[in-house]
Amino acid sequence: MAIEFRSVTKQFPDGTVAVDDFSLVLPAHKTTVFVGSSGCGKTTLLRMINRLIEPTSGEITIDGEPIQNRDPVRLRRGIGYVMQNAGLLPHFTVIDNVATVPVLNGTPRKQARERALELLDIVGLDRSLAGRYPRQLSGGQQQRVGVARGLAADPNILLMDEPFGAVDPIVRSELQTETLRLQRDLDKTVVFVTHDIDEAFLLGDQVVILEKGAHIAQVGTPSEIIENPASDFVAEFVGVERGARALHAKRTARGTVLVDAAGRTQGVLVDEAAATPEAAP
Repeated sequence: MAIEFRSVTKQFPDGTVAVDDFSLVLPAHKTTVFVGSSGCGKTTLLRMINRLIEPTSGEITIDGEPIQNRDPVRLRRGIGYVMQNAGLLPHFTVIDNVATVPVLNGTPRKQARERALELLDIVGLDRSLAGRYPRQLSGGQQQRVGVARGLAADPNILLMDEPFGAVDPIVRSELQTETLRLQRDLDKTVVFVTHDIDEAFLLGDQVVILEKGAHIAQVGTPSEIIENPASDFVAEFVGVERGARALHAKRTARGTVLVDAAGRTQGVLVDEAAATPEAAP
């Protein structure tokens, strides 16, 4: 399902304009990542999709239908939502956390629990964890349960609000890899929020770099943004002139390698002729 923002603005009661005239199409069956510094409006944008936050003006549509015309509770139950720290119900077991939304939607509890067990398989959790409570799980396991719960109603749209921000780097890498696999296998429309540009480039088919007020600094594929940053702000934000993205060639006895700004070898240049646009055919 495609999502479209049409001149959307959000002004909070204290006068803060979190989103200022935002327009964008989020394509169906792709992952769109909103990335930017704290306070740029990325989470506000995401939460307006399931009407946890209502826009002050403008319109949001899903497959052309304005979401303002839909009952907000039913809308939320039909959209997967994964947040930081998982947001699990502490007094529910893992299996009942995952089955919550289907049960609320009228699915018989036995059937919902059977589906919950299948979802534990999908997100890489052992079924032996089904009877445990959230406090008995590691942070990474809790996040996987959160993803399973987000998928439980088989939604076409999955919203992920900085879901891996509270876990350690190794677990975060594992969860990112799992997210890529899930998107490949399940083909959802995913909207992902992060402040980490590397995570955005890893997961995003479409990456939206935001400035304050949710003004779009640049939108494109990771390759498009790295190869042709739209402004000095974007170039600095994505680090094209520093770190792992500022690569230069270094010749060694065994061939040419690529070295980052800190002098660390990042890879081997396999076919120099193919990598040089000026090379003769």
